[in-house]
Amino acid sequence: MRIFAPTGLIERRTLLKAAGGAFLAGLAPRAAAALADSDAVYATAFFDGYKEYGIALLTETGEIVHRYVLPERGHDSVFDPSGRRLVTFARRPGTFAAVIDTAKNAPPLVFHAPEDRHFYGHGRFSADARLLYATENDFDNARGVIGVYDATDDFRRIGEFFSGGIGPHDMAVLPGGKTMLIANGGLETHPDYGRTVLNVATMKPNLALVDLATSDVLAVHELPQHMHKLSIRHLSMTADGTVWFATQNQGDIHEIMPLAGSVSLDGELRLLDMPDEDLRAMRGYIGSVVANEAAGSVVFTSPQGNVAIEVEQASGTVLARHELADVCGAAAKGRGFFLSSGKGMLDGRKTRLAWDNHIVRRPV
Repeated sequence: MRIFAPTGLIERRTLLKAAGGAFLAGLAPRAAAALADSDAVYATAFFDGYKEYGIALLTETGEIVHRYVLPERGHDSVFDPSGRRLVTFARRPGTFAAVIDTAKNAPPLVFHAPEDRHFYGHGRFSADARLLYATENDFDNARGVIGVYDATDDFRRIGEFFSGGIGPHDMAVLPGGKTMLIANGGLETHPDYGRTVLNVATMKPNLALVDLATSDVLAVHELPQHMHKLSIRHLSMTADGTVWFATQNQGDIHEIMPLAGSVSLDGELRLLDMPDEDLRAMRGYIGSVVANEAAGSVVFTSPQGNVAIEVEQASGTVLARHELADVCGAAAKGRGFFLSSGKGMLDGRKTRLAWDNHIVRRPV
């Protein structure tokens, strides 16, 4: 394997401090200069259209600084709380994860899910960075689990706990580090059938709150019964512990239903009352959700609807609509958003690469 790259948004000064210059020294002179001149650095997974999956390192202006190869398609990545290490997960039903230490110019450490599990593409570190949690499928038992990996011991798998539902996808460790909110999409799948959903008629997606010390499920938030085909997939948490969630409709995409909402730290679930025209435009599918603290807004991207919609967090008012073919990746940038698409658009510029689902930001 030949990947070595940070896969999130890294503030330039933090990257230089963490890497001690070793990372920049390993780049071509032009790439190193572009990176040094940039106030922020992004990275996201890509496909080159021929045979290569990988991760690209980008400046804040969307300039491609460097490309690194992945063995298969990547999905999402997560930094540890210090921003030094990051982990990239394979797309469902992939089984690999790659750990990159930004302070070392060295190949990544690769580990795998057990033979009877596969990753769902997302993970989170514990507050003290000693553990890595990964959403996984116990596919023979149609049961969602959170795999637990020891980040102090080459990410050795040391256990798992019930996710509170079926098909866990994204998750968030809430402020204080004691509880986790898990987006259980409700989709039963099995690798023998690829990505085919086996239980559309009986889906029960939920948001489960789990005690990380005891693994007890403390609370389960479900959508109204008539919305049971809305698979809860992605999350974005703000500093006060509010978690924004986004769904993907496994039923009739022409039926107007709320596709997103938020859960406050005290457990209040609020569905986002978005205008019908915007719900129709998204065609029942939100690919990613990202909150921008500086702007007080949140963006929902829809590659099926070719649109990204910005909403004010406080009021739910739609602030802007961005039409972009196959848009999915998003990250906060200033008081706006850095957007990417599977058709090669990257922050307003055309590239030759197909950009994957997520852009991640280094924690601050």
